[in-house]
Amino acid sequence: MENKREADDAALVKSLSKGNILAFNTLFRGYSSRLYHFVYGYLKSDVESEEVVQEVFTIVWEKRHKLNEDLSFRSYLFTIAYNIIKKHFRARSYLIEYINTAKIESDLDMTTSQEIDFSSLKGFVTKLIEGMPERRKEIFIKSRIEGLSIGEIADSMNISHKTVENQISTALKYIRNCLKNEKLQAALFISLFII
Repeated sequence: MENKREADDAALVKSLSKGNILAFNTLFRGYSSRLYHFVYGYLKSDVESEEVVQEVFTIVWEKRHKLNEDLSFRSYLFTIAYNIIKKHFRARSYLIEYINTAKIESDLDMTTSQEIDFSSLKGFVTKLIEGMPERRKEIFIKSRIEGLSIGEIADSMNISHKTVENQISTALKYIRNCLKNEKLQAALFISLFII
């Protein structure tokens, strides 16, 4: 039964790699529920779990031309989901650390902080990322959004570890400088890890 599933997946992945939307929809229907339950087991949130499933399949569609039908599609999906889950936990840990250690400016009361619109924060940070030089942007996205390690980025782009570290450091400095006049700079910066 499992072998038939893998063979069916392989055929669908081959079609998907050529841009077949029906193959994509079939794979989505076949895996979205299982993927949701997997993610929910970690995040314990309906909304976040649904968002992760959508993000996983968005990545699959965007990278469809690079899919390999000889590899396990199921493993590919769950690996992407797990990396996104790690990013969520990293975001939460940064947020907890900030809440525990940051000194809130006197003119930023709790009412204001509770009204932070994280969607607009993410949009603002996304625009900052888009304004980076192409290679720096690619490295930063691989690091902070795709959750790749410095080694993985270096290998995939055929560059040195030091180059990756320097580009990430420069990107972070750029974002800090762009946010230095913002009262909510810490919250904005945290939103980097939630995009």
